[in-house]
Amino acid sequence: MPRLLSYLPLAALLLASLPALAGDTTPAQQLERFTAAAGTPGQAERGRAFFTSRHGGEWSCASCHHAPPTRPGQHAGTGKALEPLAPAFNPRAFTDTAKVDKWFRRNCKDVLQRECSATEKADVMAWLASLK
Repeated sequence: MPRLLSYLPLAALLLASLPALAGDTTPAQQLERFTAAAGTPGQAERGRAFFTSRHGGEWSCASCHHAPPTRPGQHAGTGKALEPLAPAFNPRAFTDTAKVDKWFRRNCKDVLQRECSATEKADVMAWLASLK
């Protein structure tokens, strides 16, 4: 038992760091990142139009996330439940850079049959950030 107690400070430290590990960024920082990569500020209206358009394919972003994406959605192909995408309605949205990159890559390929450009990402992020 005494040996087990010696691990308590380490366990407490690890548990205290978990929230920090889960979210390494904010939606505002993601917008800044995409804006810097695009070389131009994101435009909310252009982001709204992009999000709701089908781009010649079967799906739009709104097919699964709704327009506006302020309530839970559902993946059109798998039926998987989706949290609201707009950061004001989901405090976990866009707080993990690896997940942001992963899902932009996957979802853009589903909707556009290619990856989104930095400008497209900045526009979508600007629109999502504007939803209150």
